[in-house]
Amino acid sequence: MSQIASRRIGCFFLNIGRAYDHLFMLLIPTVVLCLSLEAHRALADESANERASFSHPIAGLSAEEEAQFSHGAAIFRQQWSAAGAGDPTFAGLGPTFDAPACAACHVRAGRGRPPVRQGEALGSLLIRLSIPGQGEHGAPRPHPAYGDQLQGRAIDGVPPEGRVFVEYSGKSGRYADGSAYRLRRPVYVFYRLAFLQLGDSAMRSPRIAPALPGAGLLEAIAESDILARADPEDVDGDGISGRPNHVWDPLSGTRRLGRFGWKANQAGLHQQAAAAAFGDMGLTSALHPGPVCPPVQRACREAAAATSTPELSGERLEALTAYLRYLAPPARRQLDNPAIGHGEKLFELAGCAACHAPRARTDTGALPALAGRDIAPYSDLLLHDMGEGLADGRPDFDANGREWRTPPLWGLGAIEAVNGHVFLLHDGRARGIAEAILWHGGEAEAAKESFRTMAAAQRRHLLAFLRSL
Repeated sequence: MSQIASRRIGCFFLNIGRAYDHLFMLLIPTVVLCLSLEAHRALADESANERASFSHPIAGLSAEEEAQFSHGAAIFRQQWSAAGAGDPTFAGLGPTFDAPACAACHVRAGRGRPPVRQGEALGSLLIRLSIPGQGEHGAPRPHPAYGDQLQGRAIDGVPPEGRVFVEYSGKSGRYADGSAYRLRRPVYVFYRLAFLQLGDSAMRSPRIAPALPGAGLLEAIAESDILARADPEDVDGDGISGRPNHVWDPLSGTRRLGRFGWKANQAGLHQQAAAAAFGDMGLTSALHPGPVCPPVQRACREAAAATSTPELSGERLEALTAYLRYLAPPARRQLDNPAIGHGEKLFELAGCAACHAPRARTDTGALPALAGRDIAPYSDLLLHDMGEGLADGRPDFDANGREWRTPPLWGLGAIEAVNGHVFLLHDGRARGIAEAILWHGGEAEAAKESFRTMAAAQRRHLLAFLRSL
């Protein structure tokens, strides 16, 4: 081969190589874009999974139970309408109400929040009302004009009961190492009341919609196991009493151990679902046939009288209960983080586990999907005196105005991903876990002080443990 031919062949291949190099350089942005999109999709999928952390059923359901869970989930998300408006199969909202759907307050089966902007409606924060004395079966005595809950919304032709906005005053403090913190105390201002003024004797109790996962497992704990943890006279002298709340159960027609609600004022999930549907949406059922409205609210009572059959049928109530019963608590997170184990030890040393009991076992006689399970709810389901700072002053059956049920902590670390906030405690005043701890008093005063006096690194480890739940 001649030198000229060799050079021509070499130049040919060189040009091909240059062309491929040029093509490769042109393709790089496309490849990078594809990889970026794939990474974005992966992150989006992960974020979506995190947002759905509270919405999954527990493992081991039968096909029938899964179908019931799905049916209940649809009812949970259903937007109800007033009679004569919208879908007639889901009519009967009101006449007064706080929300048109369960999911409006429990977004993605999660936790509600207080208003964050001036003038914002209460949304998933409701106001319980009562006056001194006891009502039927030992329940709180309802307010004569507004019943046991202030309703901020109403159907056409019926006046809403009133509006509330929240203001906050500050409360400052310091950790033992000198670093400062600032808490906020809510102040509730009532306005546009449609009927009487509330009056000086009216008892007001704000309540945030709690997260729902794991409720069926809590219901499956044997009553004897819950009562075994009670120590109302503090016989062991540890400063922790723990009292059961015995409440009226309309399903059995007897007083039973309460285990749901901020003051453990509902005996079971069926009862809780019916009470919430009635109190928050005005939906009647076999357990709560009415009347929806106090006597002074004439327009409300006339509107309610137009429908005679329960809006929430027995079949729908059963499906809704099944959805609540089979919601799974989310899995623990970041267990490979060494700070988690250290934080757990600090949690126990501080005395937090005396109320937030880490372990429980469900009754072997419960429903098959729930029976005989070792669970970690971090709650004893008992009432505890939480001090004057958190007191609402409103008795509820056996619970006094300073007592609250120990809320389960499982899922605590997933609230921000699910609901986009970390407003904690019964009224959402705490803007994170540390603030929630610092509001503890009464029986929890010693545990709070243990946290406040920890070194900064120890506090971080304890908080890391709680965020892993």
